[in-house]
Amino acid sequence: MYRFLLTPRWWGINLFVVLAIPFCVFMGTWQLGRFEDRVQSHEQAEKQPDPSTRAAKPLDELLPVDKVTSGRPAMATGTYGDQFLVPGRELDDRQGFYVLNLLRTEGGKALPVVRGWLPGTASGARVPAAPQGVVTVTGDLQASENIHSDGVDVRGGLPEGQLGMISAAALVNLVDYDVYDAWVTLPEAEAGGTGGAMKPVPAAAPAGSGLDLKAFQNLGYTGEWFVFAGFVLFMWFRLVRREAEAVRDVALGLVPEAGPAGGPEGGEAGPEDSRPEAGPEGAGASAGEAAAQDLAGKTPETAQGS
Repeated sequence: MYRFLLTPRWWGINLFVVLAIPFCVFMGTWQLGRFEDRVQSHEQAEKQPDPSTRAAKPLDELLPVDKVTSGRPAMATGTYGDQFLVPGRELDDRQGFYVLNLLRTEGGKALPVVRGWLPGTASGARVPAAPQGVVTVTGDLQASENIHSDGVDVRGGLPEGQLGMISAAALVNLVDYDVYDAWVTLPEAEAGGTGGAMKPVPAAAPAGSGLDLKAFQNLGYTGEWFVFAGFVLFMWFRLVRREAEAVRDVALGLVPEAGPAGGPEGGEAGPEDSRPEAGPEGAGASAGEAAAQDLAGKTPETAQGS
């Protein structure tokens, strides 16, 4: 009954099932591993002390920024240079903007320093001037932002003096000197101007170190891959069952097979089928018709002579 599984069409179906199920299981297991890694990173981050409470170190000793150094206090000495406003940044459920200055360090590179946050819109805003002369700043180290970071404006077309994303890649086209691939946020507020005192911007947790939306997306993808593997197996069994039932019905005669044209099973009737049946009654009828035709062909005189 199941010999149909060896036909070329079913060989293709079976090969697809054999390859699809292990692939789905592998992808589901991989997504589950990503979720477990994020959970483990979150637990390790909770066990470690707050990075901002650790002793400050020179900036160059903490680069490049990773999950360990992110949020650590970093020190740098230099003079403030270009200033940019970063619009569309939220703090305490209020819309506002960051005030960012580039600190030209002794080595020649510039370090982006977020001096604070002010409410309102960046266009036409008056912000407090940066300190003059050589200064030493200590701020919480942060990795450069990317298009997936919160608050980043990737639409472009911002007015002059505004910045949509805090990163060396975004600043390289705005200044003519090298910029560190990192930035710091000052933990203490500076005095404000007409807009009031600037509020410090808290350091964000390093990417991939907590149970964020991406972690639960990994968990959701895990379920999807396992469900798809079960769906493939279910559809294969269903197709096999339907094919087996069709073969059984033909074997039991429940589904008539179509005969050849002109055959006894539904073909057109041939010339021989239009002849009268050669039974006794048919033979008698044929003899009577022949006698009537002979009698009709004779003349009256002939008929009397007979």
